[in-house]
Amino acid sequence: MRIVVALSRIFVGVLFIISGLIKLNDPLGFSYKLQEYFSPDVLNLPFLEPYALMISIFVVVFEVVLGVFLLIGYKPKFTVWSLLAMIVFFTFLTFYSAYFDKVKDCGCFGDALKLTPWESFTKDVILLVFILVLFIGKKYIKPVFTQLPTTVLALLSFIFCLWLGFHVLMHLPVVDFRAYKIGANIEEGMSTPDDAPKPVIEYSWKFDVNGKEEVIKTMGDYPSVEGDFISVDTEVIDEGYQPPIYDFSIENSNGDNLTEYFLHEDNVIVIISYSLEKIEKAGAEKLTAFSKRAEGLGYKVIGLTASGDAAKEKINETYGLDFEWYLCDEKALKTVVRSNPGIIEMDQGTVQQKVHWNDIETLVLPKVERKPEPIQDDGILYLIDNEISTEEDLDALDENDIEELYVLKERNEGDILDSINKANKTNYTSLVKAVLKQE
Repeated sequence: MRIVVALSRIFVGVLFIISGLIKLNDPLGFSYKLQEYFSPDVLNLPFLEPYALMISIFVVVFEVVLGVFLLIGYKPKFTVWSLLAMIVFFTFLTFYSAYFDKVKDCGCFGDALKLTPWESFTKDVILLVFILVLFIGKKYIKPVFTQLPTTVLALLSFIFCLWLGFHVLMHLPVVDFRAYKIGANIEEGMSTPDDAPKPVIEYSWKFDVNGKEEVIKTMGDYPSVEGDFISVDTEVIDEGYQPPIYDFSIENSNGDNLTEYFLHEDNVIVIISYSLEKIEKAGAEKLTAFSKRAEGLGYKVIGLTASGDAAKEKINETYGLDFEWYLCDEKALKTVVRSNPGIIEMDQGTVQQKVHWNDIETLVLPKVERKPEPIQDDGILYLIDNEISTEEDLDALDENDIEELYVLKERNEGDILDSINKANKTNYTSLVKAVLKQE
């Protein structure tokens, strides 16, 4: 029994420390997951949503500290009881989530490791077994060191966790596990490889055969049945390959999609605020001088938010901002950067730099030469696959290579041409856009 307890002690302690540190590296991300659990569609505890960040910090700090306590043998009775209470709660939570298909990812290991609901539940059941072993054999859990060093180590672990949590909230996660990390290309993250596994869908066909309902299951083929078709239900057996980025977009107020256009531009500074209503005042006050400095150095500056037009106008008027705000999904923006506001630099869709508003001064912005805008005498902007081109380039194309030709003859407030003009400080009056066929 002593050996079993020792092995369980090491396994549970290490796993709790690793799991806790991953979440402590990104407590904001874990708080968003808790808000999802507290929402009316899951546990229906919306009154807890405003306290999600505070709860997330408490939980992850407690998780790491319990892991350390268990390994060094500090207050074994308190530690084991706390571990048992925590794992029982999380086992219930993951079972509820899996059984009722409420939350797709429990957030147990943050963005470092994604687990399905049933995988999360299985993991918690295994942990529960090991913790029950510890509970039964807690008399075998002895301190590794004498009382003073054991107490000092316990205290240091607690202080370290508090410091790390404060540090990442005031800056950004120490390690970025998300698809928008520095060096990642957003467009590549949105694409699906040709050889990627396809979804596996089971079809349940219902027929009336001689007055009796009969259900036949296939993987998509229409069954050969002597009877009258009634209905068909589908069930996803395997979702196949899911791109790491699926909800990122850049749209103007009219709903025109400019994502591809900006993902093919160099030297783009993107100021991100998932909610302008909730933007931190101290961060917003830094944006005026920063955006003017970036534009003066040749960078294109745009904003991304999930807020509406009224909030955009108010924020620009309040802080004297003159860049254009575009629309993006709130959840996507919360994933891009854990700061409100936060700033990223993109070149051809690749994230070059990313900072919290507290570190806005640390952005390295060498002067760049902005590409000359080929404005024609007639004020027409020519785009070929969202790259700024000329009339000669368009005329040189083979008609068979063109998938779609889009012509916008009049500029209206808020349309795609107006958005491009504001972003580039140009004054085009009409647009010709060619989309080429993909090979």
